Amino acid sequence: MTTIEPEHSTKRGRTIAIGDIHGHVDALRRLIDEIQPQMEDTIIPLGDYVNRGPDSCGVIQTLIELGEQCRVFPILGNHDEMMLDARRDKHALERFRYDGGDHTLASYAADAWFYSSNLSFIPDSHWDFLNRCMPYVETEHYIFTHACFDPFVEMNQQPARLLRWTTIDRQPPLPHVSGKLVIVGHSAEQSVRHWGHVICIDTACGFQGRLTAHEPATGMTWWVNERTEHRVATGSGRMTARR
Repeated sequence: MTTIEPEHSTKRGRTIAIGDIHGHVDALRRLIDEIQPQMEDTIIPLGDYVNRGPDSCGVIQTLIELGEQCRVFPILGNHDEMMLDARRDKHALERFRYDGGDHTLASYAADAWFYSSNLSFIPDSHWDFLNRCMPYVETEHYIFTHACFDPFVEMNQQPARLLRWTTIDRQPPLPHVSGKLVIVGHSAEQSVRHWGHVICIDTACGFQGRLTAHEPATGMTWWVNERTEHRVATGSGRMTARR
């Protein structure tokens, strides 16, 4: 089921989205330290856990372990979908490796290239994590998905290609028929972009940028970059920085 309740409340904890991670486990761990998740909180990673960065294995393991601290509802990104497809089809494996999969495989085994034809060196627990990733998460007031959406279609009828592959670089879609605020990743820029009805929090962690988390109920935003700088923006826009 991809609808989660209850919606954010002070008693029931925060609902926080995390943008595209792309194998950058150090940034993910520092971001989690900034957020300080509690058992009543809900964390929604928006997908693209693998490829490009140095330790996709560590990213997935960290998200699995995060599930022991709070509720975690991971969303499937296009790179994660490619990894799942690569397990079943040799042509899909070639595409996966071309799009950064070699870095992912190397994070599991130094000689992964030699055994890459069946991906048997990847733990079952990591395949289980990818297989349980959702196409979207919907709450009372918000929708979270990896890439994009059809504004005129209910979420349970959305095409997979829109949810995981379509960018919003040039122009975001119209407001969703539900009237809910939509939080997405996938379309990398150096800063968070807010169009009123859509927020994109992919701040280019896979391209030497930042990794960002956002709580839509309060407007609170956290980000870290590879230079170990941390910043927190409050809902009022006030920014604090730590190193």
